Amino acid sequence: MNIDIGISQEHREDIAHGLSRVLADTYTLYLKTHNFHWNVTGPMFQTLHLMFETQYNELSLAVDLIAERIRSLGFPAPGTYKQYAELSSIKEEEGIPAAKDMIRLLVEGQEAVVRTARSLYPSVEAASDEATADLLTQRIQLHEKTAWMLRSLLE
Repeated sequence: MNIDIGISQEHREDIAHGLSRVLADTYTLYLKTHNFHWNVTGPMFQTLHLMFETQYNELSLAVDLIAERIRSLGFPAPGTYKQYAELSSIKEEEGIPAAKDMIRLLVEGQEAVVRTARSLYPSVEAASDEATADLLTQRIQLHEKTAWMLRSLLE
């Protein structure tokens, strides 16, 4: 079926591919955050356990928004670990890091999502895709704030 939303097929495809990378980063960060929530130990346990839970719940909702935007542009959203591993700039951890290392790794993950999302702006602006620009702006704002909050625990 032809999609006529004022964005060319080429632009929609380019944006959907970029959003697939944002989705992969977001899902990978979700999984990492959930893992750390389950496995954090030490004197900061209660604080980190609750903070990580808040963060992974937000990421869980975000993956749905991103995937639905990809679908709105007319393309399938990636949804397998294999696809996410190929698309994500965030690497999985081996073993269970110490609590402070978990925080540092989550800061790096939050910042990685920001960089991936920000890299889409030229394509989004070229297509005048305000809906995707709005989604990216909201995601960037949230990830930058979360990274700041996590970084503050390391000072």
